[in-house]
Amino acid sequence: MLSVLEGLFIFVAASESVLGVLGDGFIGTVYFIEFVKNKKVSMIGFILTGLAISRICLILLIIIDGFNKIFFPDMYASSTLIDHISYGWTIINQSSVWFATSLSMFYFLKIANFSQRVFLWLKSRTNKVLPLLMGSLLISWLITFPQVIKVINDNRMKKVNTTWQFSEEARNQFLTNQFLFSLGVFVFFLLTLITSFLLIISLWKHRRQMQLNITRFRDPSTEAHMKAMKILISFIILFILYFIGITIEILCSTVTRNKLLFLFGLSTTTIYPWGHSLILILGNSTLKQYFLRALQQFKRHEQENPSRTQ
Repeated sequence: MLSVLEGLFIFVAASESVLGVLGDGFIGTVYFIEFVKNKKVSMIGFILTGLAISRICLILLIIIDGFNKIFFPDMYASSTLIDHISYGWTIINQSSVWFATSLSMFYFLKIANFSQRVFLWLKSRTNKVLPLLMGSLLISWLITFPQVIKVINDNRMKKVNTTWQFSEEARNQFLTNQFLFSLGVFVFFLLTLITSFLLIISLWKHRRQMQLNITRFRDPSTEAHMKAMKILISFIILFILYFIGITIEILCSTVTRNKLLFLFGLSTTTIYPWGHSLILILGNSTLKQYFLRALQQFKRHEQENPSRTQ
């Protein structure tokens, strides 16, 4: 039987997952409508749509994996579901972070202002930077995927009991493998940190140049810098929470059999997908317009049909 606190964490994780699917589904729908209207896909539309789709898949994997470990641990360990989740996690987790990194690179190249030749060369070839990053994602998959297959095959041969019980040797090997699986993600996250830091430098230099301007209103460049920085910094904070949540789940699966702590890690992990999608909706002018329009239509519908709400 679950305790009240455990039930509360399950409710929180499930609610966050539903919000995440709705938020990311909204982003994907908006840019699909934009594609139908304009008959072309913009760079930002491609990145945000890919990010939304990968996040929806990520949420489903997190919930399926977490709830099966809680409610059906024996069946979960003995079935091939854990293998499929491992394969899916390798592709989707890295894809999600890759799209977020591509978004940070897009904002950086579009908004930042540096006079260095390398930056100017990259800025003039923004549309070619994304395929270059795509190559890094493929390399990351090629490095990580054989490791995943090896671990799954080793576990089948050794018949390691994965229902929350690990030997010392198996635990150390598992943690080492988790680190190797995350190397590609760490590289992409490091790129996001670098671009955020460079945006801060660009903003600082821009504000120094504007000090002689007596107007008290921000210029468009400053506004663009601030908006991009809010999105990138929020991603960094939420991704750190996501990583902490994943770490707690792994430790609960290998070190301590603590169901409450595992559920806390699960609810912490699911903050990232829905939280960042909400920030993207509020920080992107196209998404925000569609969102406000949807709210207005919903309010109008409620006013025209008051009896349904009573």
